[in-house]
Amino acid sequence: MSWSEWEKLKSDAVERRSSPVRLNGLDGDGGTGAGSGDLVVNRDDLGAIGHEAYLLYGRLSRDGDHARPSTFDASIALTNGNFTSGSELLKVHDRWNSQRRTLLDACARISNHLDYTKSAHAEDDADIGGQLLSTSKIDEYFT
Repeated sequence: MSWSEWEKLKSDAVERRSSPVRLNGLDGDGGTGAGSGDLVVNRDDLGAIGHEAYLLYGRLSRDGDHARPSTFDASIALTNGNFTSGSELLKVHDRWNSQRRTLLDACARISNHLDYTKSAHAEDDADIGGQLLSTSKIDEYFT
């Protein structure tokens, strides 16, 4: 990044910071255009991501474990036959299981977190909607 680009970014940030606060309003493009600064995630999007994480968890827990028993048996047989590759194969077996459990945990966390996020935001929206003052009441505080 050049110095002039850096200076432009800084001045753009200052301009954005100095713009007045608007309630119940969006930019001219509806707040969806590039650079609007709004992160928009629909509940359907969160649900789809959480569902895919749940499906991946199921498939990985079922299909990711097929080779484990035979790999373990082969490593024991090789070790008992005085082959040094037996202990190395056991390391591969252990590493695979460790990485698989890590990935399973990540999928579960994603799925559970997105389910929680959807319900928490729905509750927050209801709370905020019930607690908001009318705009005329807000105007009384600032006039």
